[in-house]
Amino acid sequence: MNIRLVRLLSYIWASPCTILAVIPGVVTLLLVGSLRRVGHTVEVGVRHSQEQVPSWISKYPFGAITLGHVIIGQSHELLTVLRPHEQVHVRQCEAFGPFFLVAYPLASLWALFQGRKPYEENAFELQAVQKSGFTEKMSEIT
Repeated sequence: MNIRLVRLLSYIWASPCTILAVIPGVVTLLLVGSLRRVGHTVEVGVRHSQEQVPSWISKYPFGAITLGHVIIGQSHELLTVLRPHEQVHVRQCEAFGPFFLVAYPLASLWALFQGRKPYEENAFELQAVQKSGFTEKMSEIT
């Protein structure tokens, strides 16, 4: 199958997730954020360096969030560090398509039901940590 066709189909399949990034992405850009195209994704950072990030944002329990082919992060500096992890989430969105919007929260509920941490021990987060090569918990990086 043609690589360009496969890429197009992956964009279409993940588009419900990507569409959800429009509102937070625009809000981030209005907060003097900026965007970059990195490979087949768009990264939106609130600031360029982590030092410039307002303290109320840097207190969030995560440094970035992936919605389809858009990754929104506290800073472009932090996005560079988190990119391998967030790219795993992009591939998860491509694999699950619109069902990712249900599967991810269900994985958190399942972890909670089993007495585990709903974010850190979510199956999608664990896979992203493993495949990205991060051995530390994501909260220690941010």
